[in-house]
Amino acid sequence: MSEQSTSATPQRRTFLMLLPLIAFMALALLFLFRLGSGDPSRIPSALIGRPAPQTTLPPLDGLQANGAQVPGLDPAAFKGKVSLVNVWASWCVPCHDEAPLLTELAKDTRFQLVGINYKDAADNARRFLGRYGNPFGLVGVDAGGRASIEWGVYGVPETFVVGREGTIVYKLVGPVTAENLRKVLLPEMEKALKAGS
Repeated sequence: MSEQSTSATPQRRTFLMLLPLIAFMALALLFLFRLGSGDPSRIPSALIGRPAPQTTLPPLDGLQANGAQVPGLDPAAFKGKVSLVNVWASWCVPCHDEAPLLTELAKDTRFQLVGINYKDAADNARRFLGRYGNPFGLVGVDAGGRASIEWGVYGVPETFVVGREGTIVYKLVGPVTAENLRKVLLPEMEKALKAGS
């Protein structure tokens, strides 16, 4: 009997030594599975179904349209209109890729495009909009990043659809692409139009 107990002890010790490794590998596999199984642009937002943040932002100094200063962000501007709110910066590489798509979308007068310029220099932001065209009817400057935190922004670019009643109905993390514009954003915006009529 003493022989059996001595032979079981090394096996038990080996198992106990391997247990943390097994647990680590199980957690790593679970993490990899969860990371690879979803669309990162579909990160849920706690703000969906809630009113857009009531944050007023100053205009981008010197940004003109039709000879007048383009206004900053006033939360009252969301009422009665379906809005696409895009958080962008001139230093953001994907923002350069999505800019022509937003400029094209701005031609659809059913929607209001609103820009939140995130932690950017005014000269650079104006140059960026001069290069691609300004798709935004309102451009609020979020110099310190506080407003973007209130919007639940993880990083730029991010885009929100706000319904006529001022409620956030959709959030897109990452750049607007031709595909997600056609398959996701436009349908969400059109759904918001129908919901408000």
